[in-house]
Amino acid sequence: MAIKEGATDAGLTAGASAGLLRGAWRSVFGSDLWYSFTRSKITVISGAITLVLVVSALLAPMISPQNPLDLSSLNLLDALDPPVWMEGGSFDYPLGTDGQGRDMLSAILFGARLSLIVGFASVVFALIMGVSLGLIAGYRGGIVDGIIMRFADVQLSFPAILIALLVDGIARSVLPHDLQDQIATYVLIIAIGVSGWVQFARTVRGSTMVEKSKEYVQAARVIGVHPIRIMLGHVLPNVTGPVMVIATIYLAVAIITEATLSFLGVGVPATQPSLGTLIRIGGNFLFSGEWWITLFPAVMLAVLVLAVNLLGDWLRDALNPKLR
Repeated sequence: MAIKEGATDAGLTAGASAGLLRGAWRSVFGSDLWYSFTRSKITVISGAITLVLVVSALLAPMISPQNPLDLSSLNLLDALDPPVWMEGGSFDYPLGTDGQGRDMLSAILFGARLSLIVGFASVVFALIMGVSLGLIAGYRGGIVDGIIMRFADVQLSFPAILIALLVDGIARSVLPHDLQDQIATYVLIIAIGVSGWVQFARTVRGSTMVEKSKEYVQAARVIGVHPIRIMLGHVLPNVTGPVMVIATIYLAVAIITEATLSFLGVGVPATQPSLGTLIRIGGNFLFSGEWWITLFPAVMLAVLVLAVNLLGDWLRDALNPKLR
């Protein structure tokens, strides 16, 4: 009898799990957002390109023909080999090699991996900072709102790349010289994140000012709910739509900013090349005829940023109720 009851309970649990999976499947692939995604060919192509590039970059240590960060695997005799379809090219290096004998395909995958990591981490940092300050400014109002927004207005008067350069320069002047290369990536993430928090803060502030005047927030105040719980549990879930749109678009901006800083020589160290570093290194060989060293990383960067931007544009339109 006990065995039958146990089998029945297991069957009920399995049936409930299958029902939850079917419900989750329908909620995702049967939603208006998925329908909007599939009806746009440009968006589908952009999503597929983004997925392929992101997965290839994240799996770079496993799928790359060579580890460009391992100096023992490099051969100077293979330096400056052209792509495989040109005279002197080799199938061992489909996109050619650079001046150190690094396989360009492997270097691009590893560089895209680092650029994506810095971009995602910068977006998360800017999102946390901007959403927190935007919630506080919109909910509290008064002098707190005034101080936060004045800082935002001052920062908006400067280009984002200049703010990132300023933060990076201050960090390099304060930190010991021996530690600069070790924590250069973290400094770059903070610099890009600090340069982009304003967009999140201003959007969340405006949405919070609208939400806090609604009845459910007023009711929560009356019954004595703590302000932090109101902001996080009631207001924040209702302002996530615009935040996700900004985060998607800012990801492309963060990748471009990282590439610009690395191109200028103040980004990640040369021992851990990103796409911007590869473009800068390739520029030294451009006029000597080795065009592939700078062209292929630049194409990778352009395609990645364009695909992410198109996804951000689609998400903005899909979440806009006026366009439904």
